Amino acid sequence: MLEPSKIEVLAKNISLASLYEIAKNSAQIGNEILKINYNKIQKISSKGRKGDLVTNVDVEVENKIKEYLIEKTPNISINAEESGKLNKSSELTWCIDPLDGTTNYSHGYPFFGTSIGLVYKNDPIIGAISVPYLNELYSACIGVGSFCNDTELKVSSTCNLSDSLLVTGFSYDRFETEDNNYAEFCYLTHKTRGVRRGGAAAVDLAFVAAGKVDGYWERGLEVWDLAAGAIIVKEAGGIISNYPSGEFNLSSGRILACSPSLEEELKNELDNVYPFKKNLYT
Repeated sequence: MLEPSKIEVLAKNISLASLYEIAKNSAQIGNEILKINYNKIQKISSKGRKGDLVTNVDVEVENKIKEYLIEKTPNISINAEESGKLNKSSELTWCIDPLDGTTNYSHGYPFFGTSIGLVYKNDPIIGAISVPYLNELYSACIGVGSFCNDTELKVSSTCNLSDSLLVTGFSYDRFETEDNNYAEFCYLTHKTRGVRRGGAAAVDLAFVAAGKVDGYWERGLEVWDLAAGAIIVKEAGGIISNYPSGEFNLSSGRILACSPSLEEELKNELDNVYPFKKNLYT
């Protein structure tokens, strides 16, 4: 495990506990702004890919969180969804998703949140995810555990895929690639009690940590989608990895997260799936 003293040196004498509080406070900044602006969006635009939206609220949340983080941790780099990288030559990086589930939010669908992760090199070490509509703050710090508000989290104890409830999502490039998760979704729907599609990766990961769902897999994600949720699942006793095989790599955009008791069966089933041919659905 990474020593807290190492983090304190990199953060210029800010303790790991203080960084954890800063992450939670950042997520709460997003929480409040998202609540205030819910169903009051002033501007929606596309980033160029079908379904990939940005609103004035995404920008407002990101700007407020960046201001706070720059004030509190001026020597730590930032990688934010809307404004990109602010590199301060630090091995620590804050990864900000100001509004995870922008499409949901823009339609008034209440499944969205703000996600803040602190990464050491390529390894998540602190995470905080606010889910405003549920009044829930999910958080974790390496070696400390995972929590929803003040309640400690543990992943589910489900042992059989046939008894599980899973969640997944579909990347914005699903219209152009056969590696789009459609076939996996259909296949595992028949192997489980059901597969949900929430539309906010960070919230999906938080729900795995809480045992609300038994497993989650997705591809085509960004570091700010994964940084907070990955450590929250891990500290709740879950596994995070690539799929259908391989170690978790934050930069790969792929993740499988579940309880250890489901890992082998879920990976084996994902390995059995052949993608749909593109001409079947275009």
